[in-house]
Amino acid sequence: MTLVLGIETSCDETGVGIVRDDVLLADAIASQVDEHARFGGVVPEVASRAHLEAMVPTVDRALAAAGVALSDVDAVAVTTGPGLAGALLVGVAAAKAYALSLGVPLVGVNHLAAHVAVDVLEHGPLPDPCVALLVSGGHSSLLLVPDITDVRPLGATVDDAAGEAFDKVARVLGLPFPGGPHIDRAAREGDPAAIAFPRGKADDGTYDFSFSGLKTAVARWVEARTDIPVNDVAASFQEAVVDVLVRKAVDACREHGAALLIGGGVAANSRLRAVAQERCDRHGIPLRVPRPGLCTDNGAMVAALGSQLFRRGVTTPLDALADPSLAIA
Repeated sequence: MTLVLGIETSCDETGVGIVRDDVLLADAIASQVDEHARFGGVVPEVASRAHLEAMVPTVDRALAAAGVALSDVDAVAVTTGPGLAGALLVGVAAAKAYALSLGVPLVGVNHLAAHVAVDVLEHGPLPDPCVALLVSGGHSSLLLVPDITDVRPLGATVDDAAGEAFDKVARVLGLPFPGGPHIDRAAREGDPAAIAFPRGKADDGTYDFSFSGLKTAVARWVEARTDIPVNDVAASFQEAVVDVLVRKAVDACREHGAALLIGGGVAANSRLRAVAQERCDRHGIPLRVPRPGLCTDNGAMVAALGSQLFRRGVTTPLDALADPSLAIA
């Protein structure tokens, strides 16, 4: 059995996970939400400094929670991209230092592929074939996953990611950062059919997404009024996002005869989960969604993918660099 330490610093969460084969032993996170909330979004320089300060304490917490010593680690996995350049550099430098001092291999992983791999920790081996819908603050992607080491892009956002749109619409509505959870809560008290917001690229015959026009439509609708029904706007906006995401994901699954896996921070959204389940049931498509704590950025997902790669003999040279624009394939 192999023990893998995973480090995630692609954005604003310092995550450290420890996995023994496909069993999660620890998942420690140092959140920066409060530090960025006053700016209404993630400030890259602030994120990098916070990662520096949190790294060693978060590693120590993970080791203590797992009941293992640092010397027990067989490999160190780390997110090498995509993500914020400065934030990635902190994680990669720390992982190299740990790997070098321990005399164990380094395993660089792709952030998006790690969001897919984390489901293995909860539900076992991935279905074959599998389509993954990854939705977060920085990414909205549809991926075909014949194998965890073979992830192929089907489509992606051409402008704003879904999570980014949630944050921007929340700001328009006067809701706090991060916007996703607050939109979700407000929407539960609103009418999703109250306002007919546009569904960008919904029927264009591709698996790409576009949420910039929707975000602008919400802003213009709000600007034209003095009495804003926040809950109805939140529900109608959320419905537009979820409708397009699930519609294209289900179409991809039907084309490829695949199960659907949803990951990324927006996968914690209650309406996305409900609509995906309803439409997958209708079309006989198996659906897998990790628990909300494993959907947001975390070290467990990095350790999970790192463990899979390490057991297949995949390692990374110690002179490898972080790549903020790292492609999925």
